[in-house]
Amino acid sequence: MIRDITIGQYYPGKSVLHRIDPRMKLILTFAVIVTIFLCRNFFSLGVIAVTAVAAAMLSGVPAKMLLKSLKPIVIILIFTAVLNIFYTQGGAVWFEWKFIKITEKGVFTAIFTMVRIVSLVVISSLLTYTTTPTMLTDALERVLSPLKVFKIKVHTLAMMMTLALRFIPTLIEEIDRIMNAQKARGADLETGGIIERAKALVPIFVPLMVSAFRRAYELAFAMTCRCYTGGEGRTRMKQMKLSALDFAAMIACVAITAGVIVLNHFFEAVI
Repeated sequence: MIRDITIGQYYPGKSVLHRIDPRMKLILTFAVIVTIFLCRNFFSLGVIAVTAVAAAMLSGVPAKMLLKSLKPIVIILIFTAVLNIFYTQGGAVWFEWKFIKITEKGVFTAIFTMVRIVSLVVISSLLTYTTTPTMLTDALERVLSPLKVFKIKVHTLAMMMTLALRFIPTLIEEIDRIMNAQKARGADLETGGIIERAKALVPIFVPLMVSAFRRAYELAFAMTCRCYTGGEGRTRMKQMKLSALDFAAMIACVAITAGVIVLNHFFEAVI
C-alpha cells in the first residue's frame, strides 16, 4: 500500500497537458476542483467525470499509474459509501431489516460522493504528474505574487510547498525500506489488534523522523553551499510564456464550469 502512493511524482512526457503553462495549469486545476464541489446532480457530475477522463487521456500518463494513485483511497471510498448508504434517508426503500434501512437517496448519494472523490484525486494527481517540481515552484511563486503587498515571502512559501510535495515519494520509499528492515529482524507488523499494530509502528516512525530531519539538514546545507537565497534578483533558466494552447484550456475550463452551473439549475439536486 505504501508504494501505491504516487502524489508528488512527475511523469516525463510531451503531451498536451505537459505543454500547458504551469501557471495556467495551477489556476485551472484549482478552478476545476472548485467546480467539482459545485456539482449537485449526476448530470453536472458527469461533465466533471468526462473532463477527468479526457484530461487523463491528454496527459499521456499510463492508466496503470492513475489507478495506482487511487488505490490508497479505496478504504476512504468504502467508508464514505457505507456512511452515506446507511445514514442518508429518502426516496424509495430498497432494503430494510431491523434497524438497517437502505434507501434510494442513500445509494445515489454514496455513488455521487465516490465519483466526486475519484475525480478530485485524478485531477489533482495530473497536476504533479505533468509538472516538474521546479516549474511548479515558479508557478506557485508567480500566482501568489500579489501577496507580496502584505510583506509575505512568496518565494519561500512556494519553495516550502514544493519541497514538501517533492519529498513525499522519498519518504514513502524510506518507510518501505525501514519496514522491510524491521521485518527482516523479526518484527511483526501485520498481526494483532489495533493497539498492537500501533505499538509496532513506533520502531518505524522513530528512524523515519531521524532520516527526514537528516535529509532536511543536508538539503539546507547544500542550498547554503551554493549560495542560494531566492527571492529578488533570482533568474530562471526557463521563462514561462502563455500560448494559444493555454487560452484554449482556459476557455474549455470556463465552458465546463458554465455547463455545471446550467445543469445544476435545470436538474434536481442529489445532495
